Amino acid sequence: MPQPRPTTLVIERHGTASLRSRAVSAGIRRILRPRLAKAAALPFDDRAIRRVAALDRLAGRAPAPRRVRTEKVRFDGFGAEWVRGPGASAARDRVILYLHGGGWVCCGLNTHRRMVASFSAAAGVPALSVDYRMIPAVPFEREVEDCLTAYRWLLDERGVDPANIVIMGDSAGGHLTFATALRARDEGLPMPAALAALSPMLDMDLADKLAHANMGLDPSDPGVLLEKLVETFLGHLDLKDPAISPVRADLAGLPPVLLTAGSTELLYCDSELMARRLAEAGVPVTLQVWDRQIHVFQMFGPLLPESRAAVGALGAFVRDALDGRLAPASRDASAGLESAG
Repeated sequence: MPQPRPTTLVIERHGTASLRSRAVSAGIRRILRPRLAKAAALPFDDRAIRRVAALDRLAGRAPAPRRVRTEKVRFDGFGAEWVRGPGASAARDRVILYLHGGGWVCCGLNTHRRMVASFSAAAGVPALSVDYRMIPAVPFEREVEDCLTAYRWLLDERGVDPANIVIMGDSAGGHLTFATALRARDEGLPMPAALAALSPMLDMDLADKLAHANMGLDPSDPGVLLEKLVETFLGHLDLKDPAISPVRADLAGLPPVLLTAGSTELLYCDSELMARRLAEAGVPVTLQVWDRQIHVFQMFGPLLPESRAAVGALGAFVRDALDGRLAPASRDASAGLESAG
């Protein structure tokens, strides 16, 4: 079987960090960092999981984002909702399939509604945000099943052309973005137009991350917490199994990809490695590196100039993907093109 030809890897470096974003990082270092360290020292028992699971319920008490339209969708065993940001089309023939982050144990529709709405508005299309089952309802390795079910539903029940779907997710949802696309490919389903992952965790073997320089630079210092999470919930798995760590999978045949990460966040090295591996597999990929931005900084929406710019870039990527303007796979081009942002 012929090997895929390398394709172009575009690296966009966006800097320099604004004063406002640096103030946010300083606040996280002072306030969130000691809380995460304390959480990592406690057992990840049922009580701890219930505590973090309450985050989504608490977020549900916040006022709904202005001019955002939502509609619930029920699946067998889990839910989802349509999210339409201001100015986005009401038609559902071109969509974002959104998979939220939260460490595979927390967050959901409520915590992510405002950010998903901003992506919908920027792209001009509605998003189907999936409330997939998480630990402890299902083990880590089965969370992808609900995400794949939602993708099948768009294809089979809604009749959406796969070329009109972009799968997107942040952090753990970035992991599920790749896991869903790879499972779909392996089961013979057509590929979506593109994938977009924000600060994804893609290698469950933590050795490279814990040895990376960003261990001392990430303001939240999440290394110990990640070790505890992996030990507790993935201890029964082979962390180097491609089904568990998508960065180790055969990536050939995936659609064009956009990866975004902060230059000093601990998970940056996962995006960097995945970008190289995608290019080697013949998958067109752009890696956006945002100077000193925190993990999933897009959550700040209009409050930070970097998050505004990143949301706009994600919207432009989705528009290009749905309009067929992205490069096809396996272009005969050399890897390693860089551009400044």
